Amino acid sequence: MKNTLAAAAAMAALAHPAWAQPDAARSNVSIYGVVDAGLSFEAGNKDGSITKVTGGIASGSRLGFKGTEDLGGGTTAMFLLESGIQADTGTSGQGGVLWGRQAFVGLGNKNLGTVTFGRQYAPHYLVAVFADPFVSGTSADEKNLINAVSNGGRMDNSVKYAAPEWRGFSGELAYAAGEVAGDDSAGRSLGFSLGYDRGPLAVRLAYHDHSNDTATVRLASARNSLLAATWDFRAAKLYLAYGVNKGPLSSTLRNANNPYGYEVAPTSNNITRDSTDALVGVSVPFGMHTFLASWVHKDDKEARNQDADQAAIGYRYNLSRRTDIYTVYARMLNKRGASYTLGNAADGGSGDRAINLGIRHRF
Repeated sequence: MKNTLAAAAAMAALAHPAWAQPDAARSNVSIYGVVDAGLSFEAGNKDGSITKVTGGIASGSRLGFKGTEDLGGGTTAMFLLESGIQADTGTSGQGGVLWGRQAFVGLGNKNLGTVTFGRQYAPHYLVAVFADPFVSGTSADEKNLINAVSNGGRMDNSVKYAAPEWRGFSGELAYAAGEVAGDDSAGRSLGFSLGYDRGPLAVRLAYHDHSNDTATVRLASARNSLLAATWDFRAAKLYLAYGVNKGPLSSTLRNANNPYGYEVAPTSNNITRDSTDALVGVSVPFGMHTFLASWVHKDDKEARNQDADQAAIGYRYNLSRRTDIYTVYARMLNKRGASYTLGNAADGGSGDRAINLGIRHRF
């Protein structure tokens, strides 16, 4: 028996020579983060205009830890823990969840791909961010009209597979368990994305299906599809996206507290159920300067036909590779009682007009 164990140990050492290296030589842990804060002027709501000092206008402020360990044979273990911070108050983001932005662990192989478990971004949400020249931040945030699926774009209790890049093609497949006793389908989410990057063209296609079922209630699923593309002309970059939303809660409000004082308060059930989204955007870099613009349209397919249009322009100046200042003006045009607001990376906003002025530092 002892000889068998010794032989097995010797074979394992030959198969994984990295095991013989000191831990420091094959592992890496780093600390990173973003601190973003500034002024946000919002108007158009029933209570009047408001000027706020907001933490996380262009990017949600965060503190993160990530690490990898080389296991040999092209295989790597990895982890990531990322906590959201409200830089204006010092409180935790994501409702006070300690690692509310991301928390996952997994294994990756350069030939086979990566599998991770934990709280992770849905593939559909990552495609929406890819399609937005404002990178899902400021009052020009595409999430104001294009729904952030699965709890602000994040999937709890999830497993994700990311395929290795091959000739410009890539893909992700994700599943999140609803964890309802006796019903594996209740509350579960699943989604995928396919991508292609070659030269100036980049294309993404994503799909997300979230079960609205609970232990006691049965509803149809929310289903979201999104096709996005960018074309880099060097002097400017063009952004395009088109989305289709089907089923209850497939397109919800970021601020459902009746900010415009409607007689019939909007809810997630009497606003858009079936809808389509369209986005056109552009970024124009010029040395340390970047000019930005976008237009997003919500086409409500329900009887109320509560469409909305969001238009925005912005400017960013890079003080260094890690620090920039920015300003953005955005306008929301709600139609036939629609109640969409101009939120940003940190909150859902309170009105249909907004001006942002902020500073962001990455470390």
